[in-house]
Amino acid sequence: MNNQRIDWPTFIGAFILLIAVTVPLVLFPEAGKEFVSMANTFLTTNFGVFYLAMGLIVFAFLMYVAFSKNGHVKLGEEGQKPEFNSFSWAAMLFAAGIGSSILYWSVIEWVYYYQGPPFGIEAESNEAIQWATAYGIFHWGPIAWAIYTLPALPIAYFYYVRKKPVLKVSEAVRPVLGQWVDGPIGKLIDVLFIFGLLGGAGTTLALGTPMIAEGVHHLTGIPVTLGMQAVIMLICTVIFAISAYSGLQKGIKLLSDVNLWLALFILAFILIFGPTRFIIETTFNAVGILLDNFFKMATWVEPFGNLAGFNETGFPEGWTVFYWAWWLVYAPFVGLFVARISRGRTIREMIIGTMVYGTLGCVLFFGIMGNFGLHLQLTGQFDAIGYMDANGPAATIIAVIGQLPLPNLMIFLFTVLAIIFLATTFDSSSFILASVVQKEVGDEPFRWNRLFWAFTLCIMPLVLMFLGGLDTLQTASIVGGFPLIFIMFLLAWSFMRASNRDITASDDYESPTIHIKRWKKKKKKSALEVLKEKDPDKKND
Repeated sequence: MNNQRIDWPTFIGAFILLIAVTVPLVLFPEAGKEFVSMANTFLTTNFGVFYLAMGLIVFAFLMYVAFSKNGHVKLGEEGQKPEFNSFSWAAMLFAAGIGSSILYWSVIEWVYYYQGPPFGIEAESNEAIQWATAYGIFHWGPIAWAIYTLPALPIAYFYYVRKKPVLKVSEAVRPVLGQWVDGPIGKLIDVLFIFGLLGGAGTTLALGTPMIAEGVHHLTGIPVTLGMQAVIMLICTVIFAISAYSGLQKGIKLLSDVNLWLALFILAFILIFGPTRFIIETTFNAVGILLDNFFKMATWVEPFGNLAGFNETGFPEGWTVFYWAWWLVYAPFVGLFVARISRGRTIREMIIGTMVYGTLGCVLFFGIMGNFGLHLQLTGQFDAIGYMDANGPAATIIAVIGQLPLPNLMIFLFTVLAIIFLATTFDSSSFILASVVQKEVGDEPFRWNRLFWAFTLCIMPLVLMFLGGLDTLQTASIVGGFPLIFIMFLLAWSFMRASNRDITASDDYESPTIHIKRWKKKKKKSALEVLKEKDPDKKND
């Protein structure tokens, strides 16, 4: 029976936690918002250094694993080719990990850094411009993708090497926690993951839907209302529900491929018909600033506050700590999805590929779209800052795209891309949520299960959107995701313990897959056969 393969305690537990958080926000929106905001400020202010340290440690750990003996391990059978070609693989992991948020922030994030720069730099100065071009790439760069990649290691290892038919975060820490994962602790780990993903998904919708609505408004003249945004959200839900229902090969892969080709076309159009030289040189310069100041940016926490004449900006807590917390909430989901699509690749290929493809994609978006908007501002062709103050971020994004040649066509394509990006994030999310609440997963979770989570992902943000509580839910998910810092270290420890044990037990670094197969075969031998192997003289007895 299908129902017997559903992990009902996790399924129901996730719903109870979601209702426990959502209902108070619905009944007492102002008080709930204030409480969640205070909790978030407390965490980011007092524990911000833990988030930053976690990011650096995870990055260093993955670099070590990639080039160690553990990195040679094949995720699957020896000689097995990757399930997806590199283009489709990169498209799926990028679409799942970034979504429509990249379209939102890549166009306007520089505005915030330009007006509120780091390191006590004067706002809107020449130095502020330099940092404004680099900080977006940093926040969406190697550390972000390292945080995403870490959970993929133990999950992929157990699923493809040890052949455990389970895609759960709790199962991935079994080598450390042992039988504890079969009890309340394991359920709590999975429930926290689901809650974080639902909150993160709600915020992705909160960013993407108004942007799509502004695009529709520009093209049709229909005013932006909550009703229009609700219709857009439902249309996106139907798209990603169909994709999730169709499965990895026919749905998610196809939609991700279309998504990446359309994104590349828009980026190429802006690069060719926009200020080409300015975009290339500014992006190149920004990458240089990032490489030269990587560790400074990754460890800056303003320890002196306002003491001794120092000017406390709140930048680390407001941006870097917040982003690391945000990637952390999404990390188990992206890790689960990356693990699922990485069959046939080595651990090294999965680590380096995810970090390189993910970072490169973000560099292209921030370098091309962000610097196009910056050029408009600096040359006086379009006052993006003034327009955003008057009309808000979503309208400004569409207005910036409207400065391109063939503005209506480009806004149409940009809006379609935003819809597809939103859909590719959510079809991946519903696929993984369905996997987590099953005791066993074959090639794919049950279709009804995928459809259920596809619509669940929409209903809760839809209700909160009308109540104006999406921002509060985003903050609540980050507060609830704080324990994931410790789970990340458990995941790293679990992977090293399991893979080192298998590698040590194999001969001459023989593939752990072959070793595990041989070990399982031996377990099936009769006691007499084992005795004969140990003492050949008894084989004729």
